[in-house]
Formats: sequence, structure tokens, C-alpha cells
Amino acid sequence: MNIDLLTAETLEKLHDLAHWLGDPVRDCAILAEGNVSAAVGADKKTFWLKASGSSLASMRPDEFVLMDTERSLSICDYENLDDEGITRVLTEAKADPSSPHRPSTEAGLHAACLVEGEAGAVGHTHPVPFLQILCSERAEEALSGRLFPDEIVVTGPAPCLVPYVDPGPPLARASREAIIKYKAEWGVPPKVVLLRNHGLFALGKDVEEVKRVTSMATKVARALVGTFAMGGPRFMTPEAVNRIWTRPDEIYRLDKLDRLQLRSK
Repeated sequence: MNIDLLTAETLEKLHDLAHWLGDPVRDCAILAEGNVSAAVGADKKTFWLKASGSSLASMRPDEFVLMDTERSLSICDYENLDDEGITRVLTEAKADPSSPHRPSTEAGLHAACLVEGEAGAVGHTHPVPFLQILCSERAEEALSGRLFPDEIVVTGPAPCLVPYVDPGPPLARASREAIIKYKAEWGVPPKVVLLRNHGLFALGKDVEEVKRVTSMATKVARALVGTFAMGGPRFMTPEAVNRIWTRPDEIYRLDKLDRLQLRSK
């Protein structure tokens, strides 16, 4: 398929994000774990998505699939599909039917993050510190507050937590509903969507913000796990969280962070 310059530039940036997230030094994903996506253009009619079975650390540019956003989002609405049905709807959601690759099973969830989550790019990984929390008996308690100001500035006032649901249309639907509920409560889309017993979705307006959100969220997870060795977390008060979230100087600092370019090693 011939692609235009904008589509090609989006793919190049997403390819960089995949390698950045898959770098072993970050301990975010191994083997074929995780996936990434990025919308093409402001209208978001299509988006690039990692192909199923590819490795973030070593994948090639031709291992991405161009998806139709509207058809991918409709995956959230399917119920009672068997495995063959899931394969069929994923294939039908491809913007380029000639692509030989199978899209990630989480295509619907990525579409929900791009549309309902208002993201331009999405990174899904399985950082070990988050798995320690999300696979524990006390995950809801551990994620019920904020630890320090920079966590709020970079990742928002609260995470969006989704119970464990079978990957595919059921998880896409549950995540879409959780994102919509989060926006109604906080007035903004989440930067972090956490899947019980599964992993992390980092939402950003571009791939650089996905890197920042993933970096900060993973740092927070490490700190949070460590607090339980010292009696448990002492969260900031709701008043303090709201103050940081609305302070003009923190909003200014966030704007400065938007210009920060995290480089791959």
C-alpha cells in the first residue's frame, strides 16, 4: 500500500516508541508482550497498531498494521464472539486489507484510548512493579491515592482501574466504559489506565508523552511497592492532590515538560 507523508511520519515515531518501551533496561515488556498505537492526523480516521506476536524491542516498521478507527472502536460492542469471530472482526477493522499481519487482539482497547481517551498515541506494557501491585490482593487499596506531586503533574489526579476481563472485545468494552466514567468524574481523560492482573496503558497526545507517562507511572509503582515494606503508603490528601492538579505553576511546568524529548539510549 502506498502511504502519504503524514502516515509514514506517524509510523516512524511509533516504531521508535516500540523500541523505547521494549528496551530491556526499562523492564516494561519482554518477548511479544505489550503493544503500541498512534493516530494518523487530527481526524484520527486511521491509526497504526503493533501486529500480534511482534516484539516491541526488535520489531520492524513493516510489523505494524494500519487500522480503521471507527471499525476498531466498534469491536467494543461485540458480545459472545468465539475465537474465530474475534479474528474476523480484527481483520475487518484493518484499513489496509492487503496487510498480511494480524492486528493486536487489543485493537478495540487502543481505539477506545484514542477516541474516548482523546490520546494521540498509546503504549501498553507490563512493567514488573505494576504487576506486583495489579496481581496482589490489595491493588485497589494501593492505587487509591497519590504519593507525590510529580506523579499528579505527569500522570493526572488518579489512575483509571479496570477489573480483569478477558482480552479482546470484553476488555475493550470494559476499558471504554471505565474511561468514559473517569472523564465524567474528573473532567479530563486519564493518562494511565491500569488493567487488573494484566498491565499498564499510558495515554499521551504524542509518543513523547507516552514515554513520560510510562516512566513516571513505573517510578510511582516502584515507590508504592516499597512503601509496604515501611508500613504502607501515606497518601497525599484529596485537597493537596487537587491543589497540585490546579496550580498555575504546575500547569506551566507541565507545558514545559511537553517540550522535553526523552531520547532512546
